[in-house]
Amino acid sequence: MKSAHILNGDWKEGRSSIKTTLSIIVFEEDENYVMYCPALDLSGYGKDENEAYESFKVVLDEYFRYTTNKDTLKIDLKSLGWHVPKSKQKKASPPSMQHLLSTNDNFCRIFNDHAYKKIDKSFDIPALA
Repeated sequence: MKSAHILNGDWKEGRSSIKTTLSIIVFEEDENYVMYCPALDLSGYGKDENEAYESFKVVLDEYFRYTTNKDTLKIDLKSLGWHVPKSKQKKASPPSMQHLLSTNDNFCRIFNDHAYKKIDKSFDIPALA
C-alpha cells in the first residue's frame, strides 16, 4: 500500500479508498467543456459540464490505476511538482498555482486565453496498491 498513502487526503481502510480534494479548471474550447486538473495534468471533456466531469473521473481513475499498478505514482507526482515526503505518515501536497503557471505551458495557455472557473472537487480514489 505504499503508493496509496502519498495523496493529500484521508485514508479509508473499510472502503479501500483515499479521499482527496483537487483544484479543477473548467473552461470551454471548440464547443466542448473541459475539466482540467493542472496538479495532475489530466483533463476530461464533454458537451456539458456534467459530461466533462464524468469524463474527468474516468481519466483520473485510469491514471491512478495505471500508476499504482506500475508503482510509478510517487515518481510521477514528483515530476509534476508535488512535494512527496519520504515518510508514508506525512501527506503529499500538490504544487502551488504559481508554480504550475510558471512550469505548465498548457495551464498558462488556459489561464491567459480562456474564460474559466476554478472549483475544488473531492474525489474518492481507489486504493489499488
